[in-house]
Amino acid sequence: MIQCRMLTLVALACISNISTPPITAADEKLTLLDGKDLSGWTTKEPKSRSHWRIGKPSLNPIDKQQIIAAEDGAALINAEGRGVDIYTLQKFSDVRIELEVMVPKGSNSGIYVMGEYEVQVFDSFGKQDLNGGDMGAIYGAAPPRTNAQTEPGTWNKYVIDFRAPRFDSTGARTEKAKFIKVELNGQILHENVEMNGPTPSGVTGKETPAGGPLMLQGDHGPVAYRNITIRAIKRP
Repeated sequence: MIQCRMLTLVALACISNISTPPITAADEKLTLLDGKDLSGWTTKEPKSRSHWRIGKPSLNPIDKQQIIAAEDGAALINAEGRGVDIYTLQKFSDVRIELEVMVPKGSNSGIYVMGEYEVQVFDSFGKQDLNGGDMGAIYGAAPPRTNAQTEPGTWNKYVIDFRAPRFDSTGARTEKAKFIKVELNGQILHENVEMNGPTPSGVTGKETPAGGPLMLQGDHGPVAYRNITIRAIKRP
């Protein structure tokens, strides 16, 4: 039987000089975000380039490649793009991640499970011939089965079911990381996709038995995320 616990992530904040919490166990319950600031999260360097903030996003009616960020909201917004990636201080192993993402026209981001394995976020609306860089792809590993994206500026819901890589007592990998299932807007995009290694541009570029954070890519285009939940799952 699978044991689960849910984490609700509502908002974020860069915190320095804080030790990284241990890997989250299946029987722990942890609330990382309070909907007011970026507590429990940090960014890659240089932090001065970070454009992440909490607010209410909407598509710019004049320029649909941009997001407008209003004050009254609890979504995580990277309104300017070309900033830095943001990730949790908390680490996770086997997880089920649910979140919603808003992508403006032509924009690009990514969801890095354990900080190393990317599910692509990209404006592929209306595209028929999909490849490994389109919305819903497991970047560099498998294109999505179908194009389930809604039009730019609307919310899209991901459900990502992931099994971390396994290692023996010497630190040698014995089983690859696996995306058990990835859904976008209720449509199955992937099942049982094994990863040969980390996706480029992750937190460390390395595989580890110590777990890893949830990272959201912010060094490409504007993007917004909301209703992020994580369930830590104990798998054999």
